Amino acid sequence: MRNSMDYIYTADDQKIIIEVEQKSTRHSVIEQYVRCRKLQGITQAELAKRAGVPRSNITRFESGNYNPSLELLVRIAAALGMSLKMQLTAKE
Repeated sequence: MRNSMDYIYTADDQKIIIEVEQKSTRHSVIEQYVRCRKLQGITQAELAKRAGVPRSNITRFESGNYNPSLELLVRIAAALGMSLKMQLTAKE
């Protein structure tokens, strides 16, 4: 059973399960990174080398079994010749 810490509430008191929101966001971010890596023809091993992290971190990140730090996301973006931008958006 979930406790009250598992939820966030909107202005109109709608419950949003944090775990679901995190999973959706993580999946979206992973898809973007993998798409960029593949479009550039870079292997996971090469990306890891460029980012200065173990290949296992890239593999776990891309599999969705790893909750990456902001530092890792920035390192991977830089290794892809990109920058990371985060923004808050209104719910649709």
